[in-house]
Amino acid sequence: MRARRSLVLAGALIGTVLGVCAPREAHAQAIPPSAERDENWGTASTISMLIGVGTVSLMPRIYYNDPEATVGWKARWHISQLAPIMTLTAATLFVDIPLHNLFEGTRPGCTVEETESGFNGSNCESYGMLSTHSFAAWGAFGAGTGIFIIDTLVHSDAEFHPGSFIGNVVVPLGAAVMASVGRGISGSDFDAYEDPAQIGVGVAAGVITGFLTGLAYSLLQDPNCGYGNHLVCW
Repeated sequence: MRARRSLVLAGALIGTVLGVCAPREAHAQAIPPSAERDENWGTASTISMLIGVGTVSLMPRIYYNDPEATVGWKARWHISQLAPIMTLTAATLFVDIPLHNLFEGTRPGCTVEETESGFNGSNCESYGMLSTHSFAAWGAFGAGTGIFIIDTLVHSDAEFHPGSFIGNVVVPLGAAVMASVGRGISGSDFDAYEDPAQIGVGVAAGVITGFLTGLAYSLLQDPNCGYGNHLVCW
């Protein structure tokens, strides 16, 4: 009886998936792309963005402990780091949906009418002002830079730690550059995902938003979790 019920549920699930996906695929085949994109560059920019965001999100705060506790370098990932992570995530979603629809900046090779129609597979399903990928990637760089500056100057008495610099600044910077480059590359047979203005505005907005978020968080939250050698604390 249980096996029969599982088969019925599996059949219903497969039928639902096929019913939903089949019309979309047929629709996508009937509508040729309005603008050709290079999927390799699109994938590269997305991976670069995720590397930058992931590095800053998982990077522990490195600081030189004060004499009141055990003296020396400490690395702590405080649970409060979820606050700037969620703040920048919300800001990125705000850019990707309300601001895109507000500015109505079409992607290269697209018109407003094609974007409003939003045909699946047309490569014009959404607006591009401002660049979401650039905003997220450079936002991570800005946040990491703000945290590094405060942890170095305020919480470490200006003691420099190369690991903190690499994890909070160097890696996110490289990832952000690659993410933006990937969005702006065009060729003889394909268009870029976003134009220079869309990318530039995304970069500027991301750096400012991320830097202020990282600065405020690192000033308000001391990296010291007290005694103990636990990497994760709250």
